[in-house]
Amino acid sequence: MAIMATVRVERTDDGFIATNERGASVAVGSSDQDGVFSPVELLLAALGGCEIVTIEPLTAKRGHHLVKLAVRVDAEKVAPTKLGPITTTYEIELPPGDDKAAEVFESVAHRVHENHCTVGRALREGTETLQILPPR
Repeated sequence: MAIMATVRVERTDDGFIATNERGASVAVGSSDQDGVFSPVELLLAALGGCEIVTIEPLTAKRGHHLVKLAVRVDAEKVAPTKLGPITTTYEIELPPGDDKAAEVFESVAHRVHENHCTVGRALREGTETLQILPPR
């Protein structure tokens, strides 16, 4: 299998920064720090982002350009280091006079959530994580 994505997270003089191979970066820190994403917030953003960037073009490709498309992602904490259910809640505004847009959006959103969002599938199916430490 080929590597799908790589992100480097490192400590800098200003805190922690996650950077991808295309040069984009985001500040990472604890949930009580201002101006940064916590690791859990990044996970939620990854899920919401995965779904919405897949739903939008598929809906538009079918000829339905939603006026507004946004998603809020909430997670419950069920133990100090364990998340419970994660919920994606969509906000949409339908184009005027497009009687089919809601039906198309719902159909596409359901398929994306169930089958086409890699992040969601990784969360639901319990993707294995490996840790490699430097040799001593």
